[in-house]
Amino acid sequence: MYKLFFNLVFRRMDPERAHYLAFRWIRLAARVPVLRTFVAAVLAPRAKELRTEALGLRMHGPFGLAAGFDKNAVAVDGMAMLGFDHVEIGTVTGEPQPGNPKKRLFRLVPDRALINRMGFNNEGSAAVAERLATRHPVFKPVVGVNIGKTKVVPEEEAAADYVKSTERLARHADYLVVNVSSPNTPGLRNLQAVEHLRPLLTAVREAADRSVPERRVPLLVKIAPDLADADIDAVADLAVELGLDGIIATNTTIARDGLGLRSDAALVAETGGLSGAPVKERSLAVLRRLYARVGDDLTLVGVGGIENADDAWQRILAGATLVQGYSAFIYEGPFWMRAMHRGLAARLNDSPYATLADAVGADVRKQASA
Repeated sequence: MYKLFFNLVFRRMDPERAHYLAFRWIRLAARVPVLRTFVAAVLAPRAKELRTEALGLRMHGPFGLAAGFDKNAVAVDGMAMLGFDHVEIGTVTGEPQPGNPKKRLFRLVPDRALINRMGFNNEGSAAVAERLATRHPVFKPVVGVNIGKTKVVPEEEAAADYVKSTERLARHADYLVVNVSSPNTPGLRNLQAVEHLRPLLTAVREAADRSVPERRVPLLVKIAPDLADADIDAVADLAVELGLDGIIATNTTIARDGLGLRSDAALVAETGGLSGAPVKERSLAVLRRLYARVGDDLTLVGVGGIENADDAWQRILAGATLVQGYSAFIYEGPFWMRAMHRGLAARLNDSPYATLADAVGADVRKQASA
């Protein structure tokens, strides 16, 4: 039914307008007690065998909503109602900003992909912090907060901008993510270079510790799939050196190599970050490389092109303790998480592993010992 609705209605609408329309429905459903209870019972069944502990946090399962869908933390309960085990909000910037000019979101339906150049459109860290502080959660998913650089802030002042967001948001975050990998903010990806990344991550870590002295807020960095292998190794080594808690692999890509030449050429030529099925293989390769480098010293989060339980299971075997999705949710609809949980539970039960934790990185370890 959802796919029929998608083809008849959503596919004919501007993608950004369709996003906000669906978003509004999700939020409204979560506000009606009887409806949200019914929806959660149908769409968010909890399999005990999928219970996951990561970053010192306990979750119903390993699968979360990637940053970008709920930029301003307005639908955390709604996404939990649909079955997401954790919800990463943002990207949030130090100051509010409208993002890039529209049109800025494009569907490549034959390739099951999206191109976006949203440009971190959000209400800013002060407004999002206030919303999180006054939130009265019905469901209690783990909430990650993804922070980025305000566009007008010069690169040399980036650390101060991230610190501002950290000071406002760390208290309300179950974990924090430093996003230095979106292709849609000029100069942002330059911050992935170790000489820039070290002082930035150090400043954010110190700000989080000052802001929340009573607990340690886990800190992760999100990297691009377009990094060279040597740069991936350098970021991994730096994360271990600085005592980071994890790495999210990966953000969207500026490459177009994974497209199947089925989508309209004009759409393929649009600038911005490509997500969805075409980024699958590269994101998986980055994850494998990271796990081979850091092993169990860091929590790795696999994201990029995950469409079904087979993809999620493959990421876990490649080293991901947590997995995330976004683009496939657009194409699969509200029953996606139900299918993901059932499929993951079936794959775990058919495997030689007693728990998901036992399966993390198993394929990489086998290859290393072969």
